Amino acid sequence: MTSYRQPGVVLSDRRFTVPLDHSDPGGEQIEVYGREAVAASRADEELPWLVYLEGGPGFGARRFVGTEAWLGRALREFRVLLLDQRGTGLSTPANRQTLPLRGGPREQAAYLAHFRSDSIVRDCELIRPRLTGGAPWTVLGQSFGGFCAVRYLSAAPEGLKEVLITGGLPSLDAHADDVYRAAYPRIERKVAAHYARYPQDVERARAIAAHLAEHRPESAGHRLTPEGFQSLGILLGTGSGSHQLHYLLENAFVRTPGATELSDTFQEAMRTAASFAGHPLYALLHEAIYGQGERATNWAAERVRGEFPQFDAATALKGDGPVLFTGETIHPWHFDVDPALRPLRETAELLARRTDWPVLYDAERLAANEVPVAAAVYHDDMYVDTADSLRTAAAIRGLRTWVTDEYEHDGVRAGGPRVLDRLLSLVRDEA
Repeated sequence: MTSYRQPGVVLSDRRFTVPLDHSDPGGEQIEVYGREAVAASRADEELPWLVYLEGGPGFGARRFVGTEAWLGRALREFRVLLLDQRGTGLSTPANRQTLPLRGGPREQAAYLAHFRSDSIVRDCELIRPRLTGGAPWTVLGQSFGGFCAVRYLSAAPEGLKEVLITGGLPSLDAHADDVYRAAYPRIERKVAAHYARYPQDVERARAIAAHLAEHRPESAGHRLTPEGFQSLGILLGTGSGSHQLHYLLENAFVRTPGATELSDTFQEAMRTAASFAGHPLYALLHEAIYGQGERATNWAAERVRGEFPQFDAATALKGDGPVLFTGETIHPWHFDVDPALRPLRETAELLARRTDWPVLYDAERLAANEVPVAAAVYHDDMYVDTADSLRTAAAIRGLRTWVTDEYEHDGVRAGGPRVLDRLLSLVRDEA
């Protein structure tokens, strides 16, 4: 174990070997990485553990510097494990470079079927006794990390002392179609709010989409398309996202000796924002996290979008209406335009067609839950449906909610210590 220091904190690299398939513990093994963090002033103390499960899927745990954001509050009383969930960060990463080691698309898809919340929770339960000596620990789950926490409550509540969820209470039984049918109206509301805040962006967005439709430029091998441009709406679900999007759009065009063109600045910013190079599992598994039972997800976001024709950029450009941005939706064309995803197109297709996903949540067990749970639910959260979250909250015995419009989906980052303080007070009946 390697340890090192940052201001106010001692960090240690932790690596664990776990089965790829937990139903075959003697079979192939993979490595899972976690970064231990403890306050420098308490490094030699016996402290309870908190494991942090990042949002996603497909993102490694946030790389904090020192005691920034919520981590400083957590380190007052916990030893924290910042877990890179399997396939992310330093945990046997799964991407276009490494997946060919598995074989062809069929083998890759079979491999990735083991990278959902059920396997992540089993990883946690193998890791926990190695760190805590068998004592239960606290889980903090952000977004998809909250989905994992609800799976944890369903599958292994004996490992949990208390659970804190921020923007991550999933529907227990919704199909991916239902998820996106509820999502598109929320996205449209966020777009309308953005255009009300920055009305000059309506014409800017139309001009950008029209230019992309005509010229189809490339940036570092990434094809820039109107649909890809619309996907920048994913920013609108965060606290500062509308402002970030506005600043991106205002740099779109530059005059050159030949004509007015999209600026290098804009093209690079769009490519960076739209690329999945750093988190390909987000694209590969995003709909699979909703898969339960025999019904395939089958590119749900793409199919359901047909029910909302106002999101079609070509139609908007033929008229005088605004070009609507999209949000947290994955489409087949992502695997055509993004060089980080292009080699994985057939793998994604096989995952979309899969019809034997295990059920993730145990409604009866959740109804009898005895683990203290508190959840922050963000009013009109663009990424996770608020109504679904509240239905799930009511289905988990004893769960206490904090419903707020003070923060967007990234509240645990933006609100930091205050959000964590509020959840800890709720879960401990101190509020």
